[in-house]
Amino acid sequence: MSDLTLMLIRITFLCVLWLFVIFAVGVIRTDLLGPAKSKSKRKRSERRAPADTRAPRPARSPRAPKGRRNEPRSLVVTKGPLAGTSLNLSPQQPIIIGRANDATLVINDDYASGRHARIFSDNGRWIVEDLGSTNGTYLGQQRLTHPQPISVGQPIRIGKTVLELRK
Repeated sequence: MSDLTLMLIRITFLCVLWLFVIFAVGVIRTDLLGPAKSKSKRKRSERRAPADTRAPRPARSPRAPKGRRNEPRSLVVTKGPLAGTSLNLSPQQPIIIGRANDATLVINDDYASGRHARIFSDNGRWIVEDLGSTNGTYLGQQRLTHPQPISVGQPIRIGKTVLELRK
């Protein structure tokens, strides 16, 4: 082999190696911080309040309002390190689940992303949405590919953590 060919092979190898490193850093960044938003999406989201801002929750009366007795009232962790943890559901406040400190439910699970999933109310129905996680969110035995409605008692699995809605 000539010296020129050997030098071109070395340069090509270094370029491929750097592309791999850049790709790996991008995946780690996405896992920790969530997917990057484009400028057009940012402008649309600036018009309304961000979904993950925390507002003080209003005090909830012990009785459910008339006509809402069959709706779930809490999200309960049934399996995993946080088993027994319960969060009150509020139609105005979505629940962000993940490892990030700003998540509503912070789970320390190696298989969970920083901002892994979101549970929110849509016209009286509760919906679960995967937020581009690496290992996926499962509703029952099915991996989520788009937002899905949740029924009471249906398991939502994120890594080793299982959650469900309860009345």
